Amino acid sequence: MLSERIKSLSPSMTIAITMLAAELKAEGKDILSFSAGEPDFDTPQAIKDAAIKAINEGFTKYTPVAGIPELLDAISAKLKRENGITYDRKQIVVSNGAKQSLFNLTQALLDKGDEVIIPAPYWVTYPELVIYAGAKPVIINTDDRNGFKISAMQLKAAITPKTKMLILTTPSNPTGAVYSKTELEAIAEVLKGTNVIVASDEMYEKLVFGDVKFTSVASVSEDMYQRTITINGLSKSMAMTGWRFGYLASASKELIAKMTSLQSQSTSNINSIAQKAGISALSGEVDEVVETMRQAFEARATEAAELINDIEGLSVSKPDGAFYLFINIKDISNDSMQFSKDLLAEYGVAVVPGMAFGSEGYFRFSFATDIVTIREGIRRIAKFVKGFKK
Repeated sequence: MLSERIKSLSPSMTIAITMLAAELKAEGKDILSFSAGEPDFDTPQAIKDAAIKAINEGFTKYTPVAGIPELLDAISAKLKRENGITYDRKQIVVSNGAKQSLFNLTQALLDKGDEVIIPAPYWVTYPELVIYAGAKPVIINTDDRNGFKISAMQLKAAITPKTKMLILTTPSNPTGAVYSKTELEAIAEVLKGTNVIVASDEMYEKLVFGDVKFTSVASVSEDMYQRTITINGLSKSMAMTGWRFGYLASASKELIAKMTSLQSQSTSNINSIAQKAGISALSGEVDEVVETMRQAFEARATEAAELINDIEGLSVSKPDGAFYLFINIKDISNDSMQFSKDLLAEYGVAVVPGMAFGSEGYFRFSFATDIVTIREGIRRIAKFVKGFKK
């Protein structure tokens, strides 16, 4: 009965584990979940106030599919002000989270036989969307020895006449790796003269740590601007996961028009109230609140990495951004799924196995929760590892 296309689609392992942890907790079990990529902070008050105002003023009807004009202008202004890239209204489309932006993009661009280069570890959704579109994921493996970042040489070796797209994530989910401007320039040099499109997922751009500077991929050169599709949203930096607000920008107005047509036949516009809230979020008026959240994440990253590295058999580098540790367990296990299952069953700690991200021998630990819970979770992990049988 089912289509072959839908049979090929796997459920999100991160969501599945998060839901399992919630179910176990609801049953009364003592569960600590570090599986969800969701900030524990509340949405800033100014954003909520903008949404309440929209409701009270009756702004609750259909809108243009790609977003209301003032919202598109707010995104355009933000991208120019903060990212150094220029797009007008007809080069932007707003969707129900960046996940829908990526779904629309892969459906609009990919055909059977196309190849898409995806560095691993990758966000779990990337290869699934590529396969669903009929294309083939081409995985470039990285690890903690190279900072979980592909080199220009690796990229060059992976490009074939069938290569249609490269998916880059900076900062990365699940590793927190951030590509420097120099590294992006080297990648840009490899792509010169090719027809490879770059999908740049920049969802965690505001969550970078220490002296690390974020660089938008499309800002590196004019050539990269023309070939790059910039994907972003408000879920992570603004603590707005449930608002479902993602957006995509491209130099190609034809691509934006086709993606808007696709969205018009599926979900139409995102909800009108979130659009008004989004204008507030994008304006810069909550930047101080965002900075407070960023500082908290950085402090957690530092302490959590130190605590993990005190556990014999585990190792991790402090991430440069996002809110995840991608922890190496290769000295004690080569089966991240079994490791994660046993950790949950025996000590009530939910994490995501590295195999979900295309990298065996690791697990992802989200520190998007309070420091007391983080400390207790790592204490339990230490006890589990001490008695672990490979």
